[in-house]
Amino acid sequence: MRRIHRPTIALADETHRVTPFEVFFDLVFVFAFTRVISFMADEPTTLALVRGLLLLALLWWSWSAYTWLGNQARADVGVVRAGAIAAMAAVFVVALVVPDSFRHASGRLDGPLTLALAYLVVRVLYVCTYLFAAAGEPALRRQLLRDAVTQTVASVPLLVGALLGGTPQLLLWTAVLVIDWGGGQIVSRSGGGWRLRSPGYFAERHSLVFIIALGESIVSVEIGIGGAPIDAPILAATLLGFAMTVCLWLLYFESVAPVTRRQLELLHGAPRARLARDAHSLLHFPLIAGVIYVALGIEQVLARLSDPVGADPSAPLGWVALVALYGGVACYLCGQVGVGWRTVRAGSVVQLGGAGLALLLLPVARLLPPLAALGLITTLLAALALYGSVATDRMPR
Repeated sequence: MRRIHRPTIALADETHRVTPFEVFFDLVFVFAFTRVISFMADEPTTLALVRGLLLLALLWWSWSAYTWLGNQARADVGVVRAGAIAAMAAVFVVALVVPDSFRHASGRLDGPLTLALAYLVVRVLYVCTYLFAAAGEPALRRQLLRDAVTQTVASVPLLVGALLGGTPQLLLWTAVLVIDWGGGQIVSRSGGGWRLRSPGYFAERHSLVFIIALGESIVSVEIGIGGAPIDAPILAATLLGFAMTVCLWLLYFESVAPVTRRQLELLHGAPRARLARDAHSLLHFPLIAGVIYVALGIEQVLARLSDPVGADPSAPLGWVALVALYGGVACYLCGQVGVGWRTVRAGSVVQLGGAGLALLLLPVARLLPPLAALGLITTLLAALALYGSVATDRMPR
């Protein structure tokens, strides 16, 4: 008789690490992050910054969801891989329509509705694939079904907002995130089926996506310069932007990354899963958003310096560009403080003070030429990175 075999599941274990396929998966988010930065840079207004943050949050939810799936089962094997590839295609569509995500154009593909439908495909694939990977774990399957309820509820304002457009769309899509994150928190506490199989994998995956976000700071140099010839001010600005990227890297990999990974390894069971949810899935978002805003700010400085027919390159930057640059640094530093407090109940007062100082320097930067404003915030970041390196070296093992 012919046997019908159920497709196998390669479950992850304590030694599981990030696979090359997952690095390939993350490349789609590189493209999506770049599109969001371009979306905000095309018309740099306060509303564009808010919309860009909303789009980043939607993308972050997608990435975090599939990271939890990769923690359950190997993402490069069988049905899980097939589901991930289909999700990649859907995220790619989301990234493509980002420039039209808040406007309805007659005679063209409807951007908001296309984005909403593609995003729903990402959600459905996640739930179905995760349920398949959770076979044999009734508690986890019940948890996933509870989580699917909040996602189903959130799909209503997602679609309605896409159809209405304008301010209702912004408000309803914000409600999607509130339902997703708030409802997810409530469901997680009432269930308890989540399980973090490999803390090393989970920490490594977040470190890699952080590097991807940092790469946007490098990409922003090319976007900002365009085809302009390299002169002394542009060269100085690119070096300052590169220095900011290095400082952000140092602040993360010399404090946040090793501490959170070690704490995940020390915990087990439900406490480990809750820490992963809070310190990584939730509190890493301000880190990523801060880096993306910094990349936008660098791009705006270079665009001003390389514009041959635009405004005076020595004229101060507008408030929107400065909020992206200085506010991005403040957001990043606050995220680091939050992760540290949630992980080991110790938030850095110096970094919190640095975030406050970045905001206080905004009026000063508004009076400075673009290159000087970029140099000022770079100096602040460099001082914090230097302090962090010295403090880490003095910290007992």
